[in-house]
Amino acid sequence: MADNTAEKLEPQESPGAKKQKPPVLLMSIIILNTIAFVGVGALLYLNKKAELAKPTMEPLIEGAVEDQKSSVESGGAYVIPLDYFLVNLSEDQGHKLFKVKMEFDVDSAEVMEEINKRMPQVRDIIIILLSSKNYSQVSTAKGKELLKEEIRDTVNSFLTKGKINKVLFTEFIYS
Repeated sequence: MADNTAEKLEPQESPGAKKQKPPVLLMSIIILNTIAFVGVGALLYLNKKAELAKPTMEPLIEGAVEDQKSSVESGGAYVIPLDYFLVNLSEDQGHKLFKVKMEFDVDSAEVMEEINKRMPQVRDIIIILLSSKNYSQVSTAKGKELLKEEIRDTVNSFLTKGKINKVLFTEFIYS
């Protein structure tokens, strides 16, 4: 009788009822999709982090805009950026190109307005002045300072509402 009770206590499995195991193929697809999703997310995160770490010009530009605003608000100097000038230097031996970009430092908005109104005349005078120079006159530090003074004095000679305080070179290339 003991044997009969032991058999009755053990659950009997019916031949048609099997434990349902998740299919291996379905589980492997779920795992691979999860890995791919995490991998793509990690790559996007690392790419964005690297992009943010690269130095950009935006802080410099924003700083320059703030400087200009503060100088205008405080009544300080005004700066007039000029387009670049590309001229041939007067040389005996071959041609030398000279590219210069400059800014004028002036005291008032009236001078700034006058220069902007007379920009074609200003550019013409500067082009004539630059093309009359040769390489030896503009290649030294002293030559560059003399050129700045000559540009300032020449442009000041026909201004009526004020004067240019300084000429500032922002690019200076010759070849």
